[in-house]
Amino acid sequence: MTTKKKVLITGAQGYIGSVLVPYLRDHGFDCVGYDTGFFADCLLYAADDSPVIRKDMRDFSPADLNGIEAVVHLAAISNDPLKNFDPGSVYGPVRQYSRTLAERCKAAGVRLIFASSCSVYGQGQSEMLDESSPTDPRIPYSLNKLQIEADLKEISDQTWAPIILRFATLFGPSPRMRFDIVVNMLTAMAFTTKKIILNSDGLAWRPVVHIQDVCQAIRHAIDFEGALARPLVLNVGKTSENYTVRQLAELIQSAVPGSAIEYLAEQKTPLAGAELIADRKIQNATDSRTYRVSFERIKEVFSGFECEWPVRRGVTQLLEVFTRLPLTAQQFHDINFYRLQKIESLQSGGRLTGELRWAGGKV
Repeated sequence: MTTKKKVLITGAQGYIGSVLVPYLRDHGFDCVGYDTGFFADCLLYAADDSPVIRKDMRDFSPADLNGIEAVVHLAAISNDPLKNFDPGSVYGPVRQYSRTLAERCKAAGVRLIFASSCSVYGQGQSEMLDESSPTDPRIPYSLNKLQIEADLKEISDQTWAPIILRFATLFGPSPRMRFDIVVNMLTAMAFTTKKIILNSDGLAWRPVVHIQDVCQAIRHAIDFEGALARPLVLNVGKTSENYTVRQLAELIQSAVPGSAIEYLAEQKTPLAGAELIADRKIQNATDSRTYRVSFERIKEVFSGFECEWPVRRGVTQLLEVFTRLPLTAQQFHDINFYRLQKIESLQSGGRLTGELRWAGGKV
């Protein structure tokens, strides 16, 4: 009888983790979740969770790795900026606990897969960017990812090295849904209001990747048998799935009859949920984050890997899920599905401290 490989997923009750855990279980892995619980109750529909260690990552101990063969490190503060918080106070702890986790994985001989982001490329030029291209992070979130990558490289040697996966912008359904990422937001907006309202001029480029394809990439990383003397950095996505935001909007518009594309800056009357759909990182309707990414290397390194969910197919799937629920405008505007606003609500309501820990020390 083959023993199941035991995998620890940090951030298991987030957007990706809520899909990854059942995916890995279905592929024969024994999964243990690790999560502080900020979004545990933020459910659009029922989740299929594995047992969860309810702890803050800052309290991670060597004992938490007992019996673990691989760690998928998803835990982080997604996107930015948080109101009333400076970036150092938000991302400093993320960098520190990520380094501590890596050092403990190295000491225990446990594989680490780190969830990074293609946003580290920042503002690319006209060429397609690959893993060897210069990075140019434009926001603290992206800089944090790059700093953690640098720490992982510093820790690595001939005995241990992690796999770093730079995800394209995700989309697709999850029990703990996010409506603050572009394809999910625009599709839900079109479904519930027949409007597709863009924060910017729509000219910025984005590579996009379906959440199931991200899960597939993580599975390949866990099972990878090649020798690692330094971190293996891979972009995760498909080269043909680079779009301008305007192109994504037009694709979604074609899938939702009667929907219209509009611009936030041109709205004449107050817009319901404007504080949720407005991207704080966009100034004067221009998005400085624009990059096109090559995803050829991952297919060379991970035998059999191929993205199966182009954005057109993924939008159709999202619309099917929204129809089945059915998704309402009230749900679309629920802060539970907007990461920054949810954390800010917990903090302003006294449930989180200024250090983003649960008040009273209870997780």
